[in-house]
Amino acid sequence: MTKQTKMSKRAVIIAAALLIGAPVAAANAQAPVAATVSTQAPATAFERDRQAILAQAGQYRVHFDMRENVSFHADYDPMEEKLSGGSEIVRVVYDHGDRISLQHILVMAHGDQTVVIKHWRQDWVYQPQTVLTYTGPNQWSLTPVPEIERAGAWSQTVWQTDDSPRYGGVGHWTYENGLSAWTSNPTWRPLARRDAVRNPVYDRYLGTNRHILKPNGWVHIQDNMKMDGRNGSTPVAIVQEDVINTYDTSTSYTPKPGDDYWAATQAYWAGIRDAWDAVITRDGGVHVEEAPETGVVTGIPLMELAQKIQDGEITTEAALTEGRAIIALATTKD
Repeated sequence: MTKQTKMSKRAVIIAAALLIGAPVAAANAQAPVAATVSTQAPATAFERDRQAILAQAGQYRVHFDMRENVSFHADYDPMEEKLSGGSEIVRVVYDHGDRISLQHILVMAHGDQTVVIKHWRQDWVYQPQTVLTYTGPNQWSLTPVPEIERAGAWSQTVWQTDDSPRYGGVGHWTYENGLSAWTSNPTWRPLARRDAVRNPVYDRYLGTNRHILKPNGWVHIQDNMKMDGRNGSTPVAIVQEDVINTYDTSTSYTPKPGDDYWAATQAYWAGIRDAWDAVITRDGGVHVEEAPETGVVTGIPLMELAQKIQDGEITTEAALTEGRAIIALATTKD
């Protein structure tokens, strides 16, 4: 098999795996010893929030439940419920006190081999002055957060597999009724891959996020209003969707393939994050073409460079040179 054929097959696997509606299977192996979690009470409200965010790191079986519930358009019938699952590890990229980053990595069985896919990333910032929001199509902008709204609040910015942006929001952690929960303000979002590849009658979501801890993991709940704002028109509601992604702590598979991938590529991805951040700082946001299969056009080439690093086909420095050039070309406005 030629290298070109190998990379083409890899691209197909990446694109297929990123369609969250598709079922994925855990890689079976002897279970590792579970990590110990501190039960010491936090000293401050700020530290309590930090511990809630960091509690999302771990090793999980994930169950995806996506349901279109109510149509608000006479000619649109809600799709049937989609259920799927997979195995995913969540690792702390950095913890700078008031800034925390968590990286999700899928560890999946694909035939007789284990396939590792760098998945989404969530960054948390305490009392942020700005948040990167989707203002599309193809556009994300740094949006000021009013002082009254950022007091005691955390922003969460979600990034795609290639560390390009997806959406951002601001909210507070609360601890009422026995629940540790964070709820975002409503935010605009680009279509998820599961919808974008179908060329639907809507082109964006207005969504609200909730992250809630539970005894054996956590749950990510999204309330999405799917909207049609094509041709620059005022967006109108088409259908409402609930997405419930449940992360259950699991030791039924080994995380080693995912951790090996991250150890080999994390320096590359740190440089790619810096490249995206430089564009966002320079332009007050970023303009990059969306792509149905991979989020944006940089998705597969940046992911393939990381795989080449792990396979020993290219150095981190050489991959970063190519990666920065890919980002520069994709974010250059005509």
